[in-house]
Amino acid sequence: MDKIYGRKPVLETIDAGVEIKRAYIIDQKTPIVGKIIDKLTRAKVEIKFVDKNFFRDVEGNHQGVMIEVDSFKYGSLDDVKDSERLILLDKIEDPHNLGAIIRSAESFGFDGVIIPERRSAKVSPTVYKTSAGAINNIKIVMVKNLNRAMEELKDQGFWIYGLAGEAESSIDQTDLKGKVALVVGNEGDGLSRMVREHCDMLVKIPMQGLVNSLNASVASAISMYELVRQNGFN
Repeated sequence: MDKIYGRKPVLETIDAGVEIKRAYIIDQKTPIVGKIIDKLTRAKVEIKFVDKNFFRDVEGNHQGVMIEVDSFKYGSLDDVKDSERLILLDKIEDPHNLGAIIRSAESFGFDGVIIPERRSAKVSPTVYKTSAGAINNIKIVMVKNLNRAMEELKDQGFWIYGLAGEAESSIDQTDLKGKVALVVGNEGDGLSRMVREHCDMLVKIPMQGLVNSLNASVASAISMYELVRQNGFN
């Protein structure tokens, strides 16, 4: 059973048609909580009204709202092989980064996010909340071996570009049209050696300041925007 916290993630989950087992809410006289209660009531979801002590062990801003849903079901590589735009995450370990990347990927119209089984953040309450409900509207695929997955995607016509600060080619000068998969590396170590070798090309985000690196979720969002821009925002 997964727990989803926060008003917007809960509302997005309700609107996505996900089956909700039960809800726990601190009764608040606010329009958005009233809307949540109304939608849950119409969906015949059991609501338990609780006091603030119910959430005392919850980290982060729960906003007095929580729902329980079935454990998240990851997709398979077969689910996204016919897609056009994918983002692969090479051992992104911070759930906040994973949630933010999922949110950006859904916002920019990407078809899926692919994560490895090992050394990677998994879908969790933090990911649900950071994605602001976007996780309900995009395929999240977990694979045993990211390198093998990259080869399978190449066989399906994808060109795979890895983000690397030391790359010679700038992303804005690289042709990102067609079936494209972007690869983003670990927060501290970047792309692993084998993943680098399986990329068709390494690209960098051009920067002008003294700081020469970006947060993984920020770098992901910039690269996804550039891909969409090159394709006429279609």
